[in-house]
Parts: sequence; structure tokens; C-alpha cells
Amino acid sequence: MKILFLNGPNLNLLGQRQPEVYGKTTLGDIEANVRGKAAKLSGVEVDFRQSNHEGELVTWIQQARGNASVIVINAAAYTHTSIALRDAITAAEVPTIEIHLSNIHAREEFRHHSMIAAVCRGQIAGFGANSYYLAFEAALLLQAK
Repeated sequence: MKILFLNGPNLNLLGQRQPEVYGKTTLGDIEANVRGKAAKLSGVEVDFRQSNHEGELVTWIQQARGNASVIVINAAAYTHTSIALRDAITAAEVPTIEIHLSNIHAREEFRHHSMIAAVCRGQIAGFGANSYYLAFEAALLLQAK
């Protein structure tokens, strides 16, 4: 089983950017923790990627078809704007879990709507770095069915 974790714009700045909203944990710390969890399980592989470029995220989603069992995506600001990501998720036909560090529904009005939620299996938001760990567990459950 391969779980592809995709991270959108500005997530490379985790731990530095608005720690009161996003926490002090870096994306590297999150990746190391998820990899540690995966290493304890037989046959589970994780692939972490981050890009500030929408097109690159679209390409990675398309490439996941036939190569990944589950996609976990924190599309960051593209969550609220990207029909391209939505279309790529639909086309890839790989179960996808949307995640957010903060509760997007408790923030500014423009963050309340997700363009990708309707084509994802579920959404996890508001648990900080734990959103990634919860998504990892959810991905395992999707494949256990």
C-alpha cells in the first residue's frame, strides 16, 4: 500500500508562518512522524511532496493513478480556488482524503468553501499536525475494506 501525501502552497513554511494558527511543527517533523508510523507496518509506504505550484500538484495527482492506494492532500489555499485540483482528483480515481491543520470552517469566510471536498472521501480539519496522523489512520482503514 502506498499513501501519497501532497502539500500545497506555503506548507514549506510550517513552524515559521503564523504558528498561532498552524502550530510550531514543521512539515519535515510531520513527515518524519508519519514515516515512523508507516515503518512499523508491513507493506505500507508513504511518499511526501510539497509544491507551491498548482500545476505540479495536478501532475502528481494524475500520476497517482495506478501508483498510489490513497492520496492525502493538504491543498492549502488551492482548496478554495482550484477546479484543476478537483478535476485531477476525479480523473485519478484514487481515494483522496482532504486535510487541513486549522479548522477552515471557523476561519475567514472565503476559507469556508472547499472546491475539492465533494470529490474526496472525507475531510479532516482543525487538529494541527494531528490532522496528518488522523489521515494516515483513515487511509489505512480505506484499504482495510
